[in-house]
Amino acid sequence: QRPLVAGFAAVIQAARHRVTQFWRTLAAPFRPADESYADTRLAPRLLTLFRQLPRLERQHGIAVCQALEARGHTDPDLLAAALLHDVGKLHISPRLWERVLVVLGEHFLPALAERWGQGEPRGLRRGFVIRRRHAKWGAELAAQAGAAPRAVTLIRRHHSPPGEDAQLAALQAMDDA
Repeated sequence: QRPLVAGFAAVIQAARHRVTQFWRTLAAPFRPADESYADTRLAPRLLTLFRQLPRLERQHGIAVCQALEARGHTDPDLLAAALLHDVGKLHISPRLWERVLVVLGEHFLPALAERWGQGEPRGLRRGFVIRRRHAKWGAELAAQAGAAPRAVTLIRRHHSPPGEDAQLAALQAMDDA
């Protein structure tokens, strides 16, 4: 019976986390972004790329970067990757309802969510395809804007298993916080 209780508690905790993320996302357009934060952490061409992101994505990148710095991370490539990790969403920007659908799909139907991420970003698959491909798209954009190879790698892999890469693991942990 204990594993059942623990499993139920984990589901409740995950649901609470996702609901909090949803409300934070919904409120994002009404909160000011600390635009000057990125000024000292990104080279001019990368800063131009960062400023093209919608406010929600800029706020999220800043929050991830600040969380990494609060935990003692100072590597400029890691911090640049934190700010730019979702820049691939400039290619195709997900809608709020697609974000919700993807989170629910990945939680409750992970195998199907993986399959829905294949193909063209059309219809109900659109959000899943964006989720699956935005890291690759973002790495390409960051490389074109002159990001360091390590920052490009971190952006490209920010949804991949981290293996022994402690920086990637830290980026992922703060991205999902």
